[in-house]
Amino acid sequence: MTVSIAPRVCPLCEACCGLDVHVDAQRVTAIRGRETDVFSHGYMCPKGVALKDLQDDPDRLRSPLVKRNGQFEPATWDEAFDEIERRLVPLRERHGPHSVAVTVGNPSSHKMGLLLYFGRVLKALGTRNAYSASTLDQMPKQLSSGLMFGHWLSIAVPDIERTDFLLVLGANPAASNGSLWTLPDFRGKAKALQARGGRLVVIDPRRSETAALADSHLTIRPGGDVFLLLGMVFTLFDERRVRLGAVAQHLAGLDDLRAAVQPFPPEAVADRCGIEAATIRGLARDLAAAPRAAVYGRMGTCVQPFGTLCSWLIDVLNTITGHLDQPGGVMFPKAPAFQANTEGSPGRGRGVITGRHVSRVSGAPEVFGELPMVCLAEEIETPGDGQVRALITIASNPVLSSPNGPRLAKALDSLEFMVSLDIYVNETSRHADVILPGLAPLEEPHYDAAFHQLAYRNAARYSTPVLPAPEGHVPEWQVLLKLAAIARGLGARADVFALDDELLAADLAKGAGAQAPALLAAVSGLTGPERLLELSLRTGPYGDGFGQRPDGLTLARLKAAPDGIDLGPLQPRIPEVLRTPSGKVELAPPMLLADLPRALADLARAAPDLVIVGRRQVRSNNSWMHNLPTLAKGPFRCTALVHPADAARLGLVDGGMARIARNGTSSIDAQVEVSDEVMPGVISLPHGWGHALPGARLSVAAARPGVNLNDVLDESLRDPLSGNAVLGGVEVQVAALPS
Repeated sequence: MTVSIAPRVCPLCEACCGLDVHVDAQRVTAIRGRETDVFSHGYMCPKGVALKDLQDDPDRLRSPLVKRNGQFEPATWDEAFDEIERRLVPLRERHGPHSVAVTVGNPSSHKMGLLLYFGRVLKALGTRNAYSASTLDQMPKQLSSGLMFGHWLSIAVPDIERTDFLLVLGANPAASNGSLWTLPDFRGKAKALQARGGRLVVIDPRRSETAALADSHLTIRPGGDVFLLLGMVFTLFDERRVRLGAVAQHLAGLDDLRAAVQPFPPEAVADRCGIEAATIRGLARDLAAAPRAAVYGRMGTCVQPFGTLCSWLIDVLNTITGHLDQPGGVMFPKAPAFQANTEGSPGRGRGVITGRHVSRVSGAPEVFGELPMVCLAEEIETPGDGQVRALITIASNPVLSSPNGPRLAKALDSLEFMVSLDIYVNETSRHADVILPGLAPLEEPHYDAAFHQLAYRNAARYSTPVLPAPEGHVPEWQVLLKLAAIARGLGARADVFALDDELLAADLAKGAGAQAPALLAAVSGLTGPERLLELSLRTGPYGDGFGQRPDGLTLARLKAAPDGIDLGPLQPRIPEVLRTPSGKVELAPPMLLADLPRALADLARAAPDLVIVGRRQVRSNNSWMHNLPTLAKGPFRCTALVHPADAARLGLVDGGMARIARNGTSSIDAQVEVSDEVMPGVISLPHGWGHALPGARLSVAAARPGVNLNDVLDESLRDPLSGNAVLGGVEVQVAALPS
């Protein structure tokens, strides 16, 4: 047996671990962590091993499907594109460009072709109806970062390898390995922090995997995060502990910030967040006193009614304690390619704008070019000019991932036409008229265009295909260009390579002016995503400048480095990183100050008796991972965690069933797991389950389908600033079911 070992970067979560893929006769035989990888140093979680399952999965689609007489039938690529042209073009002609909506899911951020070419489709369609998973988990952080620092992806991440004190709020990086923070082996790095005398403090309503590692774990009432953070900021001003450090001259709005937090002393917010005032003040003092400290918050701080305020206040705390842009604090990665805050004039820019248009039915403002996913169903259901009549989903499963999936599923059935780019017939794509399958990850090249912008350390890594793509399979970037060609009236048989050349030439003419022809000529030997990557690498902060810096990065140099290229620890970047109109870090954006009265009004609201929150699990970051045997095996994980006191009060028993309802409008039946892991008054159910829907073809997942947390959530609840769905802290009623 002749086994070859191919290096590969794992595309299954934000950790982006380096792998060794063992291949024999074009079949994967084993997957191991790559010890020599410059970024992950051999670490790998169970998801990496599951790439073999994904490659071999008999449920994974290998050819297009077209629905005829209500049944999916195999089709050639030409037949599938012809069907799209036949049905989509006249629909747009009759009803206008906004009659077509597009959704994009999390896997797109791991697919270079999808990430770099999605914009081509959206521009060609000319629709305002763009929706993504960002409004289900992270848009508050993107908005607050944009308002403070000038760009949606100027997100400051903890410099964990040099910090002394890490405060984690509403996040579980031991399970996620970072989220909006690309971080392999959080567990190992947390233990190293503690070994050098540092402290890890976790605030979470559940004793999560991260909380179990912590030196201190504090429980908090779900939805109370904004009040804890406001109380801490108040304390720093009240006790004169504000220290601005090296960024002092680059800050704006300090006095406005001080005035804005005056209604929120710890003594006023303690009951609402469930943390004593003395503890709130103590946390603020510890943060201010630590020489090197960072505050990190994620999903739990975003998926609540005050998600944008929480995200802003986390960076406010980092800033006014002197830990912004400092080693051991929170810092801005400098990615080798595709990072907007390394392009153009440094230190000042246009900033971010929201509300350039609003959703037709609810009037929700556009944020980062998209509308809230929770608005999609009503846009399909509601008649009138601009009604959504067709949908294109790209690696997206909103029927499971968005609140009130049954309503959305019913709306999808009413569409005149639907196309899905997906590797499965899942709970969403089952509604499509045409499904266009993507390649398996090991069959295509890979570069993390998004996640190097969020990395704990600067690096560059590129993966060539481990296995050959099936003969005749159309790569995803070409699929997207074909859809763009159809939308532009060029037809289903348009030459996508010619279109790619045309669009790139237009982009270069706009951005590079007189240098555009020379740049285009310099990359003439490449096509598609590789050509875009070569351009961005060579003109980026570490690039060779097309010969001006002979030792700089090129795609060829990256391909010749199977372990990746280490570009060093994070470095201070203020003011260079800023793209705000003022050229300053904006501590008090007017949009955010204007939302504080809403928080003040909510402060007086009594806490509900019982609320539901989600739960991150290392083996199921996305719903489709439940179809991979390596990740699906083991104990049943879709259980509702209930504290023993609540179980006794409600008559629930471990292993029994409970009905979880919201205001009598919707309910789910879940298996109970009685555990003191969760605080009293809170029930926790993991996200992404509910695989019993008819028509889906996910045989492993269907064997233990679980229930969908989102089916009991309210799609009308969202953070009004970012449009992000409220997925946690929602009041529910729970009753035991007969055994």
